[in-house]
Amino acid sequence: MTAPPDLQPGIPQRLDSEVTRIVAPNAGMMTGAGTNTYLVGTREVIVVDPGPDDESHVQAISNAGAGRITWILCTHTHFDHAPAAARLKALTGAKIAVMSAPLTDHDCRLDPDRSLAPDDLIQCDGMSLRAVHTPGHASNHVCFLLSSNRMLFTGDHIMQGSTVVIWPPDGNMRAYLDSLRRLLALDIRVLAPGHGYLIESPHTEVERLIQHRLRREDKVRQAVLRAGEPATIEMLLPRAYDDVPKVLHEMAALSLRAHLDKLTEDGEIGCSDGRYSGR
Repeated sequence: MTAPPDLQPGIPQRLDSEVTRIVAPNAGMMTGAGTNTYLVGTREVIVVDPGPDDESHVQAISNAGAGRITWILCTHTHFDHAPAAARLKALTGAKIAVMSAPLTDHDCRLDPDRSLAPDDLIQCDGMSLRAVHTPGHASNHVCFLLSSNRMLFTGDHIMQGSTVVIWPPDGNMRAYLDSLRRLLALDIRVLAPGHGYLIESPHTEVERLIQHRLRREDKVRQAVLRAGEPATIEMLLPRAYDDVPKVLHEMAALSLRAHLDKLTEDGEIGCSDGRYSGR
């Protein structure tokens, strides 16, 4: 995948007077141009999502921070967002903050200096970043709201250009929808996603995502009801995701399961031995 010029890995891009973006060299089908690492601040710097444990990327972050990095924040501990935290801490002496949760097979192990709770504040040099707990993509997912410019760093809660995968059992569709709705009550000016470009009109984008998920949920519901027999995920996938390229069906199957789990919990469908049917 060839990244656009302004999303080339390792090149600092100033987004405003307080925020710089550096893209990690991990472009791919699920990561787009690569993971966005954000450097927030001037005299002191907070790093949001240090990214994969890549030496060149960590060095680019350190160079851009120029001895001013004091905090390293992770929106969640998936392998494309958090592993570089340990190397960056060793290089800079900065402290790591992350929301704790049981590890899954797609989480890296970190030794944080601070375990975040919902609405915690990370403050330095007059800056304030608020931890907004947004479970759904991951149970320990947290967005960070920068008070001075109302920029929300969204990690994988919201991505530019695509929807995120909800991967049960740690990923949860009900929690994801609830987390999206929670953002509508916040005073946000712009979204800074973990992959892709800044997203303007944040509340419009959040509403669009909610409606997209609800439309998908209805397609899943209808696929189950019209199956004519108890159906497996493999049987339902081409019906519920007929508008998604087959190359993405392996990932789509994870979100399909998350939708089915929610519908089962809601009592709308039944599940027995991995087969789903209407009630």
